[in-house]
Amino acid sequence: MISIRIAGGWLYAMRRVLATVCIGVLAVFLGYKVIFGANGMKIWQAKRAEYDKLRVQIDEETDKHEQLRRHVDALQREDPSAIEKEAREQLGYVRPGETVLYEQRAKPVPKPELAVVEKEAQK
Repeated sequence: MISIRIAGGWLYAMRRVLATVCIGVLAVFLGYKVIFGANGMKIWQAKRAEYDKLRVQIDEETDKHEQLRRHVDALQREDPSAIEKEAREQLGYVRPGETVLYEQRAKPVPKPELAVVEKEAQK
C-alpha cells in the first residue's frame, strides 16, 4: 500500500509536467503531419508549383492557338500577303530578281546493312 501511495503521490505531483510533455509530443506530431503528411505543406507547395507551370504552358498554347487562328482566317479571306507567305515558305516560290540562299545540311551517315553486321558478329 505504501508503494502505491508513493507512486500515486509522485504521479499527482508530476501531472502538470506529464500533461505538458504529452501536449508537446502531440504538437510535434501534428506539426510533422501538417508539413510532411499526405496533404501537408510540402505536397501543397509541389502541387502549387506544378499548377503555376501548367498555367504558363496553357497561356503559351492559347497564344499559339490564337496566332494559328488568325493565320487561318487570313488564308480563308484570301489575304494576298498571307497566301504569298505560305507560297514562299512551303513551295519555295521567289519573286523575279530575288536571290535565294540555301543552307547546306550535313549528309546523313549511312547505317551498315543488317547482313554485314550479322557476318561481323559471327566472326
